[in-house]
Amino acid sequence: MTTTQIDKPASSALLSRLKPNLETLPTLAAVAIFIGMLIYGEIAYGRIMQFSTISNLLINNAYLIILAVGLTFVILTGGIDLSVGAVIAISSLVGVMLANAGWNPIVVIVLMILIGSTFGLASGVLIQYFNVQPFIATLAMMFLARGLAAILSTTPQRLEDDSPIRTLSTEWKVYDGPKINDLVTTPNVLIAAVVVIVAFFLLHRTRFGRTVYAIGGSEQSALLMGLPVVRTKLLIYVISGSLAGLAAVVYTSKLGIAQNITGVGWELDAIAAVIIGGTLLTGGAGFVLGSVIGALVLGLMNVLVTRDGGIPPEATTIITGGILLAFVLLQRVVVSRKRKT
Repeated sequence: MTTTQIDKPASSALLSRLKPNLETLPTLAAVAIFIGMLIYGEIAYGRIMQFSTISNLLINNAYLIILAVGLTFVILTGGIDLSVGAVIAISSLVGVMLANAGWNPIVVIVLMILIGSTFGLASGVLIQYFNVQPFIATLAMMFLARGLAAILSTTPQRLEDDSPIRTLSTEWKVYDGPKINDLVTTPNVLIAAVVVIVAFFLLHRTRFGRTVYAIGGSEQSALLMGLPVVRTKLLIYVISGSLAGLAAVVYTSKLGIAQNITGVGWELDAIAAVIIGGTLLTGGAGFVLGSVIGALVLGLMNVLVTRDGGIPPEATTIITGGILLAFVLLQRVVVSRKRKT
């Protein structure tokens, strides 16, 4: 046997390792789009690839990142959660009212998260024990949460400026750049970062995470393997609801206002971020870090539209729809290729 014959299979194996996995293709596409948007923004408008822009991008989209992480768990199993936007409305209203009434801020924050957990648990029970489709179950929770928020108040409720909850949006200077080009962060951004890290660990380093992916791949197969499908599906909706409650804390601390119409359409933004980030709608494949990139793509798109000045804000939804459609079509290609292999 010649050296060429030996090296040929070895080189083929090396090339196959270097080729991106089909499942990572949508995520890589999202990263490429994000980098392309940064480069385009820098060339067209200037001062995009700066510390200040990146800081504002993270600060303004911390709540969306948290929502997208929660939706990642749900969509990985092939489910959906339409209630998260309404959960933010009811959680933020309750939180602001209790905080203004003099309640301990830590208790208020815990209650805001628990409200989300309760709605998530209700959705999980409807789906798992009453065989209600996730779309219908979470839609019912969305109407319930939105209705309760309207009963509480139909006028904006303002969080007092001296409330300790507002300190979560306090800006910390990390790097003192030239002029106003500073790298800053807030406790909210750190909270979002912790959520991402914990979610990554749960999905990729624990049995729970492996079960989530297995359910998305084939729930029937997961049951036959003896995996805790019922418990896991209940838990993912509790996680999604809890993170919606946490997102309410983050958003309320930044804006300082809560109202019954808060969060309208945010569930769709979060779902779009997850899909753009590469998580398959059919479940079983996706990455939580991809969802973060998806949320940043949406956030950066708003920045570029604002910088342009000539594009109407309404066009943002059209652009989002176009990007979303492209990624759904890309997912269809990935799924069809997987079936052939």
